Amino acid sequence: MSGEIKRSVTIAGHRTSVALESEFWDALKEVAEARGLSISVLIAEIDAARLEAPDARNLSRAIRLYLFRYYRDAR
Repeated sequence: MSGEIKRSVTIAGHRTSVALESEFWDALKEVAEARGLSISVLIAEIDAARLEAPDARNLSRAIRLYLFRYYRDAR
């Protein structure tokens, strides 16, 4: 895997930075396109679910876990 790449995204009207490896950015783009969403909208969905969880973790981790579950469940 490559090193982390930091990108700025807008979530709920505010800008934030997310650091993910390039492979996760590629997967995020793929999932967003498959669902007919922008990457920002998909990240906002992931963030909203993360904030509702009793053990809310950081956003980068929540994205990695979302993608893991997405591809695991697609099998």
